[in-house]
Amino acid sequence: MQCPIDGTQLVITDRSGVEIDYCPQCRGIWLDRGELDKLIERAEAYAPPPPQPQVSRGYDDPRHVQHHRGKKKKGMGSLLGDIFDF
Repeated sequence: MQCPIDGTQLVITDRSGVEIDYCPQCRGIWLDRGELDKLIERAEAYAPPPPQPQVSRGYDDPRHVQHHRGKKKKGMGSLLGDIFDF
């Protein structure tokens, strides 16, 4: 199958049991009917539990102060991020 964007031959890869067609040139991704639903279901299975609500503390509590200068927050990888990382 040809890429609808640039005409390059699409490559088929298997990610989590779902065949994904992608273009190695423009990095476009094409899914067949039902494949997106399968990916979403599998991603939800790997989702972490929701965070527990925390009790609000006063301003004098040292844990209330946050220092973020020059630091980047590192996020956890997701299943979808792993799937679409070619």
